[in-house]
Amino acid sequence: MKCTKEYRLSFTEKAREMVGQMTLEEKVFLMGGWINAVPPVEDDMQRPGTHYNYLPFGAGGCKRLGLGPMLFCDGPRGVVSGTGESTCFPVSMLRGASFDTELEEEIGRAIGREVLAHGGNLFAGVCINLPYSPGWGRSQETYGEDSFAIGQMGAALARGVQSENVIACVKHFAFNSMELSRFKVSVDCDRRTEREVFLPHFRDCIDAGAAAVMSAYNKYKGVHCGHSDYLLRKVLKEEWDFDGFVMSDFNWGIRDTVEAANGGQDMEMCWTRHFGPKLVEAVRKGLVPEERINDAALRIARTLLAFEAARAEAEPPSRSVIGCREHIELALRSAREGITLLKNGGSLPLDRSKIKKLAVIGRLAAEANIGDHGSSQVFPAYVTTPLEGLKLVAPDTELIYRDGTDIEAAKAAAAEADAVVFVVGLNHDDEGEYVGPQEGSQEEANGFDAIGGDRKDLGLHRGDVELIKAVGPANPRSAAVLIGGNTLMMTEWLSCVDAVLMAYYPGQEGGRAIAEILFGDVNPSGKLPFVLPRSEADLPRVNWETTNQWYGYYHGYAKLDKEGVKPLLPYGFGLSYTSFSFGGASFGARGGNIYAACTVANTGARAGTEVVQLYVGFGASRLDRPARLLRGFKRVELAPGESREVVIECPIDRLKYYNPKTASFELEDMDYEVYIGSSEAEEDLLKGVVRLGPERDREALS
Repeated sequence: MKCTKEYRLSFTEKAREMVGQMTLEEKVFLMGGWINAVPPVEDDMQRPGTHYNYLPFGAGGCKRLGLGPMLFCDGPRGVVSGTGESTCFPVSMLRGASFDTELEEEIGRAIGREVLAHGGNLFAGVCINLPYSPGWGRSQETYGEDSFAIGQMGAALARGVQSENVIACVKHFAFNSMELSRFKVSVDCDRRTEREVFLPHFRDCIDAGAAAVMSAYNKYKGVHCGHSDYLLRKVLKEEWDFDGFVMSDFNWGIRDTVEAANGGQDMEMCWTRHFGPKLVEAVRKGLVPEERINDAALRIARTLLAFEAARAEAEPPSRSVIGCREHIELALRSAREGITLLKNGGSLPLDRSKIKKLAVIGRLAAEANIGDHGSSQVFPAYVTTPLEGLKLVAPDTELIYRDGTDIEAAKAAAAEADAVVFVVGLNHDDEGEYVGPQEGSQEEANGFDAIGGDRKDLGLHRGDVELIKAVGPANPRSAAVLIGGNTLMMTEWLSCVDAVLMAYYPGQEGGRAIAEILFGDVNPSGKLPFVLPRSEADLPRVNWETTNQWYGYYHGYAKLDKEGVKPLLPYGFGLSYTSFSFGGASFGARGGNIYAACTVANTGARAGTEVVQLYVGFGASRLDRPARLLRGFKRVELAPGESREVVIECPIDRLKYYNPKTASFELEDMDYEVYIGSSEAEEDLLKGVVRLGPERDREALS
């Protein structure tokens, strides 16, 4: 990757010299979006009749000194800019289910190329907020419920984007996991929860070299995140030594000129309301030190100069890369890897020689359903629906489609067919980004065409539940395909179908991938990136419409483990059309890492991929700590009868807890349980013990 932190820092003197030649007004101009900018910018960013981010949003720049602007493209399932062009990848939640950092980095490279071809230079799609509750409407934009997995996947995306000399912007810093109250809520938690649960994945992306960060709308401990000296200056810039710049979330990301500027905010996006002339005046009145302006201008200029220089040494991509066949194949590969088989009593894969008639039931089978219609909406050239995918993959099979509104007609179709596939779940009106009318004019709300918001009920629509319960028993060979961005409760209807696939929002080629898996052309290998409980009561309670929300230390699988509650399906769970065995485990510490090794064998009759997972337990701790946490994973592809030794390592630093008294991470001197296996459930894991502590840690580091 060209634009490493070291490379960017080599432009410090050039940037400092440039900033030294700027007037106060020019420096402040760097710190604001072009909409409402002073002096005004003549650009085509807000072309009438187009969607949000149709063209990249511009900010800053200094023509007099030859510094180009920042040109913003949103994400994360592709480049939002353009209409009918960009590749629409599966949502991040599905990509999280692949547990494939190499693929995610490859997706980042493809996105980076499309950003450049659209005329942008920054991709703001490294979304890594942790859903405290799966009801969060935008949780489809992140990689799951586990901080470690989110950090690994987000870092991979950032590396991929920046390998194409495009700035990767990580968002939303921090504690942003509510929609209905995001403009007014103040989130609070204790310091250990902050440092061990909600911030480590951001640190992972900064350590991976991400060059920009977007602050969040919400408050943290009563302070707007876009004004937070603690988050933006102390943690991000000082403790983590972040060299890039911070931009606000759009329009309402900052609320006060002086608080935001003094709190460490470097750039107001994309309307300039509080910076611009107001910030110039605040400096001249002595309310904001000019040194703060100089620091922001230096960070922005240095980042832009470094990426400009790197791009100058590379051949720019042509517009032909946007939505090209190579990128669409990558989107298809991603969908194939992430779609997760949750139940299979034997109905799947469907046998073409036996399935002459297939009933396809549910309105979502015929919908181009690729996820949220908020700021992450991508506009591809086409979307393959599940129904279209089945026609492509099984052209000789007669498809009997019923939308499910007439249950008796659906029941008759199911009884007549050799097998039945339900396609049920959610769409952009059920979950997604929410902008309330009270927050501004329709223009300021970006014209989003969906309701979105948080989910107060984690189940399917009542009509879908009744459909499955009534029609499922009509045919013993039945499968439900679930569409949605996070947990969908299954307890009530699970016994009514023989098989279940979680398809998330699988992107523009998702319908083909679903059909390929149903008919066995692709062996499923996705793993749940969240726990699936038996009851919603097992998950944290969130008041989605509130001004204050407490986030506890435990959520997701860690909460269920701590409370001794057995889930319906564990975190990391996913079935295959083949079988795997684990044996010969060994555990230890070396070179600053702990490791677990085992032999994985494909004991079935067809090739398949297993996701081997490493967990570390803290049962001997004198503190309140989780039963175990994910600390590594690796995909392994095996032919029938093939076996392979798999070794997964984890830095010992990732086993430390945060001590609020010393304001530092510390390692406990104790035995750590180390696990390796196929899911977070203890029965799916091989277990060992590794002794660590001050003395042992020194030995392991030697």
